[in-house]
Amino acid sequence: MSLKAFHVVFVAASILLAFGFGIWSLLSYKDESRTLDLIFGIGSLLAGVVLIIYGGFVLRKLKHISYL
Repeated sequence: MSLKAFHVVFVAASILLAFGFGIWSLLSYKDESRTLDLIFGIGSLLAGVVLIIYGGFVLRKLKHISYL
């Protein structure tokens, strides 16, 4: 597995995890009104956006490398 393929898989999994945890934390905040849940939710959603930007940067930088 090349560096490019590893990054695509790992970043995609990280994005899904960040958005999933963020949504879960915000729903937990809606039910229980704990400030920490709100902070974790917003932080995770921001991390998901940053990971999307990072993934695009890596794909542009490694465009000459094959996925194999």
